[in-house]
Amino acid sequence: MGWASIYKRRMKVFALAVVIYLDYKSLQLREKWTKNSKKADLWEKAHECNAKRLLNLIVELEGLWVKLGQYLSTRADVLPPAYIRLLKQLQDSLPPRPLKEVRQTINKELGKSMDNLFLSFDNAPLATASIAQVHRATLSDGHEVVVKVQHEGIKEIILEDLKNAKSIVDWIAWAEPQYNFNPMIDEWCKEAPKELDFNIEAENTRIVSRNLGCKSNSEVNNINRVEVLIPEVIMSTERVLVLEYMDGVRLNDSESLQAMGVDKQKLVEEITRAYAHQIYVDGFFNGDPHPGNFLVSKAPPHHPILLDFGLTKGLSPSLKQALAKMFLASAEGDHVALLSSFAEMGLKLRLDLPEQVMEISNVFFRNSTPANEAQQNMKAFAEQRNKNLKVLQEKMNLNKKEVKRFNPVDAFPGDIIIFSRVINLLRGLSSSMDVRVVYVDIMRPFAESVLQCNVSRGPAFNANWIHDTPALSNTEDKLRKLLIELGNADKVLGIQVCAYKDGEVIIDTAAGVLGRYDPRPVQPDSLFPVFSVSKGITAGMLHWLVDQGKLKLDDKVGNIWPEFGTNGKDQIKVHHVLNHTSGLHNAMADLTRENPLVMADWDECLNCIANTAPETEPGHVQQYHYLSFGWLCGGIIEHASSKKFQEILEEAFVRPLNIDGELYIGIPPGVESRLATLTSDMDEIKKLSEMANRPELPSSFQVQDVSQMASTLPALFNTLVARRSIIPAANAHCSARALARYYAALVDRGTVPPPHAHSSPTHPRLGSHPHTPKFPSLKPSKKQKKSDRLSEIVIAKDYTRVPSDDGMGNASTDKIFGNARIHDAFMGVEEYEDLVLPVGQFGLGFKRSYSEGGELIGFGHSGMGGSTGYCDVKNRFAIAVTLNKMNFGGVTAKVMKLVCSELDIPLPADFYRFTERISDDIDSNLAAPLIN
Repeated sequence: MGWASIYKRRMKVFALAVVIYLDYKSLQLREKWTKNSKKADLWEKAHECNAKRLLNLIVELEGLWVKLGQYLSTRADVLPPAYIRLLKQLQDSLPPRPLKEVRQTINKELGKSMDNLFLSFDNAPLATASIAQVHRATLSDGHEVVVKVQHEGIKEIILEDLKNAKSIVDWIAWAEPQYNFNPMIDEWCKEAPKELDFNIEAENTRIVSRNLGCKSNSEVNNINRVEVLIPEVIMSTERVLVLEYMDGVRLNDSESLQAMGVDKQKLVEEITRAYAHQIYVDGFFNGDPHPGNFLVSKAPPHHPILLDFGLTKGLSPSLKQALAKMFLASAEGDHVALLSSFAEMGLKLRLDLPEQVMEISNVFFRNSTPANEAQQNMKAFAEQRNKNLKVLQEKMNLNKKEVKRFNPVDAFPGDIIIFSRVINLLRGLSSSMDVRVVYVDIMRPFAESVLQCNVSRGPAFNANWIHDTPALSNTEDKLRKLLIELGNADKVLGIQVCAYKDGEVIIDTAAGVLGRYDPRPVQPDSLFPVFSVSKGITAGMLHWLVDQGKLKLDDKVGNIWPEFGTNGKDQIKVHHVLNHTSGLHNAMADLTRENPLVMADWDECLNCIANTAPETEPGHVQQYHYLSFGWLCGGIIEHASSKKFQEILEEAFVRPLNIDGELYIGIPPGVESRLATLTSDMDEIKKLSEMANRPELPSSFQVQDVSQMASTLPALFNTLVARRSIIPAANAHCSARALARYYAALVDRGTVPPPHAHSSPTHPRLGSHPHTPKFPSLKPSKKQKKSDRLSEIVIAKDYTRVPSDDGMGNASTDKIFGNARIHDAFMGVEEYEDLVLPVGQFGLGFKRSYSEGGELIGFGHSGMGGSTGYCDVKNRFAIAVTLNKMNFGGVTAKVMKLVCSELDIPLPADFYRFTERISDDIDSNLAAPLIN
């Protein structure tokens, strides 16, 4: 192709783009002065005119523009009928190339004359498309075949068209920045040239046919088996492809389909299932499912015939899992999994809008609708877009012009472009055939299978089930063997264990997967929800304020928090709250049962606690404050410090211990990809339901209540709103190595341990994550004025990093507590003995731990589900266990027993009861981790 032809071709493309753009822009202006009754007719005429312009130019230019026209012709779900009606002609009925050209190409490519190759060769092509045309023929051995012959000179045309398309996309992005299609065209430029080599297409055809079992005669009843046909490859060269002939009817031949009795609904659903299999199961799929690439077999039972595998995309295992996770997250409304899947596939946003992201995802996987509802769809999408723009405008404080030019996507991975195209093409195919397809129902089994298959591959089948860091001790070697046993017994899904002895890390193990539908491996920096382990952190914060001189343990809470001193609570003191003797053990129970999401409203919970009346006199009865403990402590912390709860957490522990990004109470946006997902061990719950009630537990937190909670809490606490909420009694998210480091500091009376041992050069060191992730800064377009408020988008005001010196004491030092008797304060002994109930299980905020002989040896706090933080003060030992498969202490007890035995230190009695007294007496198996 000469330069003159290239220039002329380019000018035609740009001229038409400008004409259509200006036509619609002027129509928008004319519409304002047009009567409502005539507006529809005005738009219909414009669509008809512009569709004809587009069709005429595509037919003239051919090449890549035919591909564009074919794609547009399938979007009956969103495009006006005029475009669909006219552009349908491009699917297989372009003007054919001369037979002489076809013969020359075949002779040159196959090295033989037509007479030697074929007994017969139809001069008229069966179909002519953008790159090639197809002729029916009979080989010299009698086989019926079709011969696909590439157009002469099409390679140069396609490559030039890609350059032109790139230029147009750049222009659109300049004129309308919210429509930046550069990631799409970049991916197209990478993939489209592959269609020009028919050897690649031949191999793609073989792979997809093999993956879908098209040549298999297996009668196995597989729920994910698909019933489609794919022609066998006979021979191929770069420009000629010979395939098995299959007699079929085109999808747009409605009369023939009706005469054959084809159920169009089942037909389209089976095509959709075939693509779901290719995407989610195989990770290798045809990227061009327009109607011209399908036939329907004339022979009963009229299976779909899949054609043309030139544009075929391969997915890495991690991307395949991320796409499956995205689909299921959208289907279930799981914001955490959705944002996590985005991070896993490399899709980055410039701001935190989880609700809007979920809406867009739901639109993407929405059910298909008949073509006659396209206008309604477009109107609904426009309304939704305007709503989202309004939310964006308010969140970003932008004016109307700025918000229209703002692109919320910072990075769009090219690997998912073809996937997006396929989903849209399938929806368009369904609409053009006037059927409704519920994609969630059809695709779900395939998406679930890929995740469940990888999750179910426990230690016995997964050599990488244990994270690949060297063992730090013989004890860790033995622990890993135990974890493998528990994993093979299906008692562990994902787990982290970290332990310190004498100030040094001796165990730092991560194993298993992040969730039931998340087969990614647990890493050392994965974040686990640890329920009531949170109380030990919250109590530590309150002790830190006492150490800083901001309050005293015998201060009345009402003097610190004036609103609290009402309804008979004027005598409640700080030590009553820490010792679980304030009398508010059932506070908030009824409210949180009626509306669990009230826990997400920090201010409302503090108000409710402040207005609650105690059930018992302070200091007389110790009953576990399973939820109220956190808000009681949280209210005291904020009123005593005049700072936000998270600010104190970061200042007291996160920064001094260098555990940034691995310990939160209420997560910030941006960490979703590291979250473990909770699930319940149903066998444990069943056993629990058979146990008797316990007098030391509140009436609203008896065994039957705990059993019910354990089966429902995972669903609630897996939600984004719950994970982001400040629930100091139950909502910490941390890694075991961060939690163990916290307890290692506590066991040494506040001395900060040496830097955490790090044996994995490929994984982030403890403390290397930003504690509050920032979204990427926005680069203004050429037409956009630079503005300070757009230079950086800061999120979650509660996570503003506090200064290193805030006037409340020194900045980060080698000790987080100055009180040499801090152990006594935690456990409520010696000079603190009068502040606690003498026979109670709790000290001041921490659960006391005794040896089997009754000696007080340490303190800590466990959480519902088995996660635990604990330290033995006599032996300078600290350990943390985090789990995502909720049990009631059995797994943690086995871990504790092995580690304590290897180190020759006492096993806490609560865990001892689990490991040594498991018998027919069910009640004897109920240990401390349960009530926490």
